[in-house]
Amino acid sequence: MIHIEGQAILTAAEMRAAEDAVIAGGVSVETLMERAGTAIAHAVRRLAGANDVLILCGPGNNGGDGYIAARVLVEMGVAVRVAALSTPKTDAAKSARAGWSGPVETLAAAMPAPILVDALFGTGLTRPLDSGSTPTPNRSPADAGAQLSSERSPNGLLWASASAGERSVVECLHALANAAQLSIAVDLPSGLATDSGQALSTPPVFHLTLALGAVKPAHLLQPAARYCGQICLLDIGVPTTSEAEVLKPPVLPAPGPDSHKYTRGMVAVIAGTMSGASDLAALAAMRAGAGYVTLLGDSQGPPHALVRAPFTDHALANDRIGALVIGPGLGRDDLAKTRLEAALISNHPLIIDGEALRLIAPERIKALTVPVILTPHAGEFDALFGKSDADKIARARDAAVRANAVVVFKGADTVIASPDGRVRIAQDASDWLSTAGTGDVLAGAIGAMLAVKLDPLDAACAGVWLHGDAARRLRPAFIADDLAEALRSARAAP
Repeated sequence: MIHIEGQAILTAAEMRAAEDAVIAGGVSVETLMERAGTAIAHAVRRLAGANDVLILCGPGNNGGDGYIAARVLVEMGVAVRVAALSTPKTDAAKSARAGWSGPVETLAAAMPAPILVDALFGTGLTRPLDSGSTPTPNRSPADAGAQLSSERSPNGLLWASASAGERSVVECLHALANAAQLSIAVDLPSGLATDSGQALSTPPVFHLTLALGAVKPAHLLQPAARYCGQICLLDIGVPTTSEAEVLKPPVLPAPGPDSHKYTRGMVAVIAGTMSGASDLAALAAMRAGAGYVTLLGDSQGPPHALVRAPFTDHALANDRIGALVIGPGLGRDDLAKTRLEAALISNHPLIIDGEALRLIAPERIKALTVPVILTPHAGEFDALFGKSDADKIARARDAAVRANAVVVFKGADTVIASPDGRVRIAQDASDWLSTAGTGDVLAGAIGAMLAVKLDPLDAACAGVWLHGDAARRLRPAFIADDLAEALRSARAAP
């Protein structure tokens, strides 16, 4: 099993194309399925220990992977049962089913096991799960237990059996996962849209998802990512390349014996009507490693290492400024507009955040000749680029091209896009980041990265990584001030 940091992200179509290229080179579909099923079996064996395993097989190739995994697990001495939604529909899945010599239960009648493996549907699902019976409208799968009675299965697990009528696929999947000690999804939890990250049906939250061959957008985009649990990649012998990758830890320069405050990067932050926001951005830039940070505008108080100065054309003209942050607490009045315009013509690399994003148009940003990084949350993104039903990756890519800037589309599934088409997606962020000021901290951290002349995409990625890592180091209910301070530990981490 491979950690996914830095790994390529492929859509369903791109994954099919990668597999087709291998098949065109002489590798059969059955061979690829054998590789996938064997890799799944070895991963499950490592985790299952001496526990029994129940594998749920669907009618497509994901189900075929499940049949092979079951066969290989039995060969390893693991007690395995298989339950199927229906008979296999593809030739490769039929061949895999033929290789399984054990019984096949129906999904509706399957009793639980300590280890559950969901191989019902993987990538390419385009409609909600449906077994022919339909859950009661407006009732979530978590409420399905209202129609179920509890009993003990032969292995002693508490089990919810249907009291009336046939259970839907979703209800069966939830009941079996809830009864298991460990639930594992093959490629994707059944019910998720591969490319958009939408939940076509609401699956249970799995402990682990085994990505086959490549990471998929749904492993990272919300809401799908929350159902995947931990994600590990399995190598199935399919070479993959993509302009989209999972965000990885940055390699950042450390100060040397010849370093001084300016070689470590000078960041200027423009204050606005809410000086606390710009204070946070400035503190974050310092804690992220900048050698010199100046706050331009009305502000006072610690830290004393922060250089505070009035906002003047002279202060803004300092050619040592390596990155200029504008937007945190800026406001939307005439003074805010004046300061934004001064920043735009300053000829300094820019991080544009917060309310500044509501005072500017993509065309104005595109006309700039300096590196620009935009850091909108969803509301700011809609205000700047308009609303759309496209997925978050497509929207971020389009925005980056329209503005000719690196776009950090913030959220629990932050997507970072460059005008050249490169995309990096951060793994699931801490829910405790949903508090005032954390975006200001991110802007300051990215400013520190840009000030040392990193490539704008690399600077944005480094800032996002440090921001997320700082959040992971904190206890629940932290505030933005805590987060800015925690950047110090994140920056010092190897």
